[in-house]
Order: sequence, then C-alpha cells, then structure tokens
Amino acid sequence: MPDKNELEPMERLIVAYENMLERISHTIEHAGETTIPNLKHNIEQAREKAVELGELSREEAERVAGYIERDMEEVAHYMGETGEQLSDWWQFESSLIESQLLEAFSNVADQTSLQLAKLAQQAREASTYHTGEITGPGTLICTKCGEELHFHKAGHIPPCPKCHHTEYKRVLSSADDEISTE
Repeated sequence: MPDKNELEPMERLIVAYENMLERISHTIEHAGETTIPNLKHNIEQAREKAVELGELSREEAERVAGYIERDMEEVAHYMGETGEQLSDWWQFESSLIESQLLEAFSNVADQTSLQLAKLAQQAREASTYHTGEITGPGTLICTKCGEELHFHKAGHIPPCPKCHHTEYKRVLSSADDEISTE
C-alpha cells in the first residue's frame, strides 16, 4: 500500500474505508457474538485505530465510519425487506469486486444481518447519498434524472455525469443504463 502522503485526499478516504471494513470483519470473525451494540462498537474501534495509526484525522475517521455504518444499514434494510442476497443489493456480479473487499463486506453483512435489520428499521426509510461522500459497492441512482452509477469497490460519489445533480438513492432493481465508477 502506498504511503498515506502519496495518495490524493479522496483516494486516502477510499483506502481507509476498505481498511476499516477489514478491521471490523476481522473483529467479528474472532468475536463470535454479533449484536448491534457490538457492531457499533466495532465500527468505533476501527475508527479509533485509523486515528491512532495516523491513517486519518479524527474528522475524516468519523466521516468514513459513518459511510460504513450507512452502507451496513442499507444492505440490512434491503436484505430484510426483500429477502434477497447481498449480490442482488450490489446489482452486478460479485466477481467484479476485489476479493479482499468482497470477503470483508460479506462477512460484516452476513454476520450481522439480523441485528442490522432491526437497526435499519429505525433508520430513515431511504438514505440519501451525496456527491463528495464515499460509498461501498453497489448502484446509486440520481434523484433528479435517474442516471445510475455502479461502484465495484469503495469509491467517491461524483456529481451526476448526466445532469450534475448531487443526491442519489441506492438502486434496488437493475436498469439498462450503466456508468461504471471504478
């Protein structure tokens, strides 16, 4: 992995998202117990570790932890409401996702799906994603024009390439138009 000072600011947040997700996955694998307070605690621990190691400032770590929690809530809501699998939430073949990220994301989602479903019910009905934020794998749709953005790994959310709007919702069904953000 390149030195953190060699990365662009947004790339550094993307790498941090993946590192924090891997730390949470590792903790869950070794804990055996998965309850909502533990997931939140695991996210907090991963956030603190990123600050402790100098990977991120406290503010950046808070933002990235929020992105991870949002994505976990979204996947739990989707799986709980539809009964579909994690691969359906992504809206593309999981083979397109980097194996290490796939393993970490799947582990966190699988190990906490029942508990996260309860948390997701308490969350907003449909989370809004904004330009400038980081998101995990999946498909977002512009709330203004309907253009889709497909993320095959953690990535920076850009303005809509079609209308330049800055708000998105997570797509729960596939569509024909694809813009791949890698």
